[in-house]
Amino acid sequence: MHIEDKDFFRLRDYIKSNFGVNLEKKRTLIEGRLSNFIISEGFDGFHDYIDNVFADKSGAKINTLMTKLTTNYTYFMREETHYKFMEDVALPYWTSQLRDKDLRIWSAGCASGEEAYTTAMVLKEWFGPKIAGWDTTVLATDISTRVLDMAKAGVYPEEHFDHLPKAWKLKYFDKIGEEQYRIKPILASAVSFGQFNLMGNFSRFKKKFHIIFCRNVMIYFDPPTKQALAKRYHDALEVGGYLFIGLSETLSGIQGDFEQVQPAIYRRVR
Repeated sequence: MHIEDKDFFRLRDYIKSNFGVNLEKKRTLIEGRLSNFIISEGFDGFHDYIDNVFADKSGAKINTLMTKLTTNYTYFMREETHYKFMEDVALPYWTSQLRDKDLRIWSAGCASGEEAYTTAMVLKEWFGPKIAGWDTTVLATDISTRVLDMAKAGVYPEEHFDHLPKAWKLKYFDKIGEEQYRIKPILASAVSFGQFNLMGNFSRFKKKFHIIFCRNVMIYFDPPTKQALAKRYHDALEVGGYLFIGLSETLSGIQGDFEQVQPAIYRRVR
């Protein structure tokens, strides 16, 4: 199904203005991800569908649209080098600094929850029994309530576990079907999910974070939006805090007081 210029432009402008997502070069992606859905919903084409989405005051239909346009395939222990750095560098540093034992980690753009739950598992394994004396609840946010509902349900297919240690899979998940697994309560309670638009007000976070994951999210943003978001992340981190972005992403050319310590790992230096 083809999207006419006028419909592409108004959808592009609306998404950029409200969510910061740049669809300028994503015309083929829009047609590919939405065409069958539009037909299944009974619309004749993009024009009528977009009219219907914009007329919905509840926000549910734009939420569905954003989910279809921005959700990528993910899995547990994705970009494993980040978790290795977390175990070897970030956690030893912060646990030596935090007298109140309040470790604040944010999974921003958490999608269906694999990143947040992986982080929670890493924390449990690294701390061991000592975790009982710490607040290590991982905050996980996304713009889409649909993927957040999936994350809270915590049910995942077999193929999402290919990179996760088998012992962790047995420890933190119950098999509920031929090829499906559900998180156990011990893991579910370690993550707090909430809806948040990264273009929104960061002042809602009363305390700064020690680690922020925002991986494979900024690929949707143009340079000015990336610059603005990097500044927000900088201000939301404690001095010495770490920002993890996707291995295919970079902050190169973006001004800000971040020091690159490894590919796709940055630190707030001041």
